Order: sequence, then C-alpha cells, then structure tokens
Amino acid sequence: MRSRLLAAPALLLCGSIALAQQGGTPAPANPTASPGAKAAAPAAKAAAAHSPSYSLGLSMGTQLKANAVPVESINATQLAQGVHDALAGKAELGDVDRQNIQKLVQEAQNRAGDTNHKAAAAFLAENGKKTGVVTTASGLQYKVNSPGSGESPKPTDEVTVNYRGTLIDGTEFDSSYKRGQPATFPLNHVIPGWTEGVGLMKPGAKYTLYVPPQLAYDLHSPPGIPPGSLLIFDVELLSAKPEAAAGKPPAPAPAK
Repeated sequence: MRSRLLAAPALLLCGSIALAQQGGTPAPANPTASPGAKAAAPAAKAAAAHSPSYSLGLSMGTQLKANAVPVESINATQLAQGVHDALAGKAELGDVDRQNIQKLVQEAQNRAGDTNHKAAAAFLAENGKKTGVVTTASGLQYKVNSPGSGESPKPTDEVTVNYRGTLIDGTEFDSSYKRGQPATFPLNHVIPGWTEGVGLMKPGAKYTLYVPPQLAYDLHSPPGIPPGSLLIFDVELLSAKPEAAAGKPPAPAPAK
C-alpha cells in the first residue's frame, strides 16, 4: 500500500474518462417525456444527476475526499470555470496551479493528521491500561491472544501471516482472509510497527497489534486510511524462514 498524493486535476479527469471508456455512460433522460407522468419525474431527475458531467464531478470529489480535502475548501464555481477554461483551451495548468493543488492537499492532510494524532494518543493512553496489553519503548502496543512456539523471526526473515487491519472505529481497510490467501514478505520490508510486532511473535502465535501513526503510515497514508491514523491488526504468524532468493515478488502486505 502506497501513499497517493493528488498531483493535478488532469489525473482526476483521466481516471473518470478511463472508467467511462471501460463501462460506458448512462443514457440521458428523454427530454420529451410527458409532464403529467408523475412516475417519470424522479427517474428523469436521477438520470440527469448521473450525467457524464456529474459523474466526472463525482470522481473528482471522491478523490479529493480520499485526500482529506474538506468540502468547504472547494469553490464549486471556480472549479467549474477551471474545467471549462482548460477544455476551451483558454488556460493551461502551470506551476502556480500545481503549487495550489499541493498546498490544498497538504494542508488538508495536516489538519486530518492532527485530529487523528490526538485520537490515537487518547486511544493508546486508555488501551495501555487494559489487562494483557503491553507497551514497548517505541510506543507500539500489543496483546498476546495465543503465544505460539519456536523461534521469533529475525528482521531479515521471510514471514507468512494472516491478518486483518482496522481503524480505531472498527472500519476494516485490509484483510488477507478476504483475499483468500496469507501474505508472505521480508519482515524488514513493511511498516516499522509490523517489523517490531511480528518480530516478537513465534510461529502459531496470534497477536493484536496497536500501531501508532508514527510506526505506520502517518501523514503519507494509502487510500482507505485517513492521514495520521492509528492502525489495529489482528495477526497470525504462520511461519518464518530465512529470506527467499532475491527477485521473488512478495504477496501484498502493509508496505513501508
């Protein structure tokens, strides 16, 4: 999972156009429908709402939201004017525009990150008091649900795990169980909280890891994870062995 910063409006439009090319667009409402047909009115309204133009706007808004940009920071009139001027050839994207976009996204992520940092600190303060929860020097918290046996993996070992990742509110953002296969990867190629936490486990063990933002993705989070989020993982270590030969592609896992 990698961070995806919003670089330019063109990326949003290209994504929307690509989706339209793959799946087509809905047919427009019939402009000659009888005004007296009450049942047709809601359908016509719904079809108009999902016109190609609306769908493009929806795609842009979805991606802006994924980058933590709040609705009040966007001027819809100016946004529409920018799209119009670009399409009409009246203006081109310049350095100032790119800087504006980068600033918009960065400020939004910083605000969201600050809020989530405070939520993470409050959660860890309370969670650390619970029976069975251990807090390490780095700030990582973990709970042993099943101890396992054998030797713990070294940072350079290749481990195979099953896991489920959630946010503080219980929202699931990743799961090897849903993919139907465990993940295999070098232990030192993942987020610091995983390198440390899984490194404490023994084959067969099941732990719950409470990973502070600074040991996860912090402000550079991938889609589906708000900036600055604390992450909770239920992890089962299936096996560990010396790292496989170079060139073997690892399965999906929480990347650095």
